[in-house]
Amino acid sequence: MSLNGKRILIAKPGLDGHDVGAKVIALALRDAGAEVIYTGLRKAPDFIANVAVEEDVDAVGLSILSGSHMELVAETARQLRALDGGAIPLFVGGTIPADDHAKLIEAGAWGIFTADMKIEDVVAEIDAALD
Repeated sequence: MSLNGKRILIAKPGLDGHDVGAKVIALALRDAGAEVIYTGLRKAPDFIANVAVEEDVDAVGLSILSGSHMELVAETARQLRALDGGAIPLFVGGTIPADDHAKLIEAGAWGIFTADMKIEDVVAEIDAALD
């Protein structure tokens, strides 16, 4: 498993102020060889999409604990499409009920990662998707 040469944007959209999980994933992806760009807290979907396109990333990961995952994933995917970045894979992690997974896939997420998953499994799944 190696994410060498892959550029991955990790972002915290919305008003959620807890970023430990995002930083843990960012470090794990970095340790697996990816170049990780972290936007910091409370970024709007249009800002995230702009950074993703400008930085020519291979994937975008959203960390969401606030419960607004449906809206934030859909809006980020919409913004990516508006900037011709619709082909950039979008994954989401955080506090996400299982009942919402299918709707998030419909909204544009290709991967959904929750706190009960092992970090190495998350990294392996991202690696496989970007291979």
